[in-house]
Amino acid sequence: MAWLQDAWNRLLQRMAGNRMPHALLVTGETGVGKRLFANALAGLLVCERPDMNGGAPCGTCKQCELVSAGTHPDIRLYTPEKSKMIKIDQIRSLSAFAVGSPQVASRKIAIIDRADQLNINSANALLKTLEEPAEDVVLLLLQESGRPVLPTIRSRCQSLLIATPNEEQAARWLTAAVKEMKGDSQPTPEQCAKALAMAANAPRLALEYATGDFMGLRDEALDNFRRFMKGQLSVAEAAKPFKTMGLESALWLFEGWAGDLARIGAGGQPRDADAAEMLMFLASNNPPWRAHEILDAIHESRSAGVYNVNPELEAGRLLIAWQKLMPVRRATAG
Repeated sequence: MAWLQDAWNRLLQRMAGNRMPHALLVTGETGVGKRLFANALAGLLVCERPDMNGGAPCGTCKQCELVSAGTHPDIRLYTPEKSKMIKIDQIRSLSAFAVGSPQVASRKIAIIDRADQLNINSANALLKTLEEPAEDVVLLLLQESGRPVLPTIRSRCQSLLIATPNEEQAARWLTAAVKEMKGDSQPTPEQCAKALAMAANAPRLALEYATGDFMGLRDEALDNFRRFMKGQLSVAEAAKPFKTMGLESALWLFEGWAGDLARIGAGGQPRDADAAEMLMFLASNNPPWRAHEILDAIHESRSAGVYNVNPELEAGRLLIAWQKLMPVRRATAG
């Protein structure tokens, strides 16, 4: 993942200057490899004989063997549970881990994926660990771009941004990843290119799109979206494929279309070529600020998503917001 190298080099410079923070907030778009970056950093930090010039663990010491097997007791991962939030019990477990002694390494690594999904109670519980860090613990907090982290959390971390790769880098990685797949279900180059465009050059998200059900559901959702906007489908019928793909994927899709609507309004080009005709029609009949109204509605749905709202109802609510952008048909005199 060549696009990770710049962030990796910047981090190595901090470590070389003895400026490795006790808490690092790693930010980047969905699917750029933040989790892999954190895993690699954790492996480097526990290695007994790391090559700091090359920025790589030795690969042969006891620590590296445990990391390779996925059984290192001094590296812990905390992720959102079924509620889509990181709960206070998980942070209490992290706090106990942070103050305990390392079992086999010289330090402990706690990865929080995703820090933007801490609820208010778990975020407040984490503050104590951030304010009074043990010398032998490093916290790696991962944040999705555009998803807020409490200022009290952010202010106690150093930040590191992972940039999204350009189209050429992303396509090269995606092509190589597809070639490594076994079986006859490999996506075609055309499908990969379409998935990459849908994922806004986020390679791992594009791979998920290209090899899963998302692209088929997305095509069905776009067709329903067009027909609903023309008054050919009820909101309940139009919302079905959005419900099937899940709330987060549906919001990502709506967000991409709203972003394209804003780009067109500002004189730019849409990323989703398949939706371009509809979006250009809407842009020609609405002031540019209407796109930001849609984006605000999407952000409200994303915030509500942590409370297990009904994906079908949220999709319907957003479809109705889109439909309000359609020009009013005026009756003509007979």
